[in-house]
Amino acid sequence: MSQGRVEGEPTVGQAQVREWWSALQELSSSVELVVPDPVIALAILVVGWYVSQLAVRLAGRSVARRFRRPSVTRTVLRGVRAVVLLGAAALAGIQVGLQPGDVLISVTVLSAVVGITLAPIASSIISGLFVLADQPYEIGDMIELADRGQRGYVEDITLRYTKMMTLDNTFLVIPNSSIRERDIVNHSAEDERTRLSLSVQVTYESDVETARHLMERAARDVDAVVGGGPTIRIGAARYPAAPTCYVDEYADDGVLLTLRYWAKQPYKLLTVRSAVNERIRTAFSETDDVTIAYPHQHLVFDDTSGTASVHVDGGATGPDERGA
Repeated sequence: MSQGRVEGEPTVGQAQVREWWSALQELSSSVELVVPDPVIALAILVVGWYVSQLAVRLAGRSVARRFRRPSVTRTVLRGVRAVVLLGAAALAGIQVGLQPGDVLISVTVLSAVVGITLAPIASSIISGLFVLADQPYEIGDMIELADRGQRGYVEDITLRYTKMMTLDNTFLVIPNSSIRERDIVNHSAEDERTRLSLSVQVTYESDVETARHLMERAARDVDAVVGGGPTIRIGAARYPAAPTCYVDEYADDGVLLTLRYWAKQPYKLLTVRSAVNERIRTAFSETDDVTIAYPHQHLVFDDTSGTASVHVDGGATGPDERGA
């Protein structure tokens, strides 16, 4: 007859677990004696850094598919990295002797100091949230600072600032607190076609219809210009897509003609404008019916104009001629 187990006596499995746990405690005690706590805390920070990088790499694709917008994707991934690093910093602080209550108090005090001394940064972060929500521009868009007339591409959007690479190959970092107060022109929003205008003054003796036809044809011959197609809608109005020349004004020196045309992309407007100007000048030079006007004056003297003293030096050497 088998003898039953006495109540309260550990089983074989439980005894092994207790032995392993005792051995693990002894090992951890020996490790604590060999490795100082600050070194362990530093190792936790290092591991936390690599874990944050791994978390960003694993979550990158799913976050990108979720939000679609590069600016929001980067902000979310930065938040993931920050959460992992804060967790590692809290574990490292506990390792060196800080209790959870001390950590909470430290965070509270630090938040108060940050709120008082770093108010501009907090303002930029709040403005950055509005920038991400309002979507005035996106990474890769060409924008223009209206107050400075400076153009560039949006390189990065964070909660604190917007980084723009100018067309001069320089970086411009703008705090979000100030960029929300400025007029920003987005040349890449929705439709990239940009309308340009050119004014040319021809003489009254020129054939105006021929001049208009030559200017329209010169613009159409440029590859970067929209040559035709359906009308382009801006708000409630529609405008012709093909280059169109208008009689703008009857000026003092001639007839002012204004050509309006659409560039396909806003990235090299100066190049497009230069190409159109060159073709118009070439077209005018090949015909005798059109002459570019320039300011000129005719001086008329009559009986009421008075007299003018004119001295002509004819190279005379005699005293009489010099006196004359």
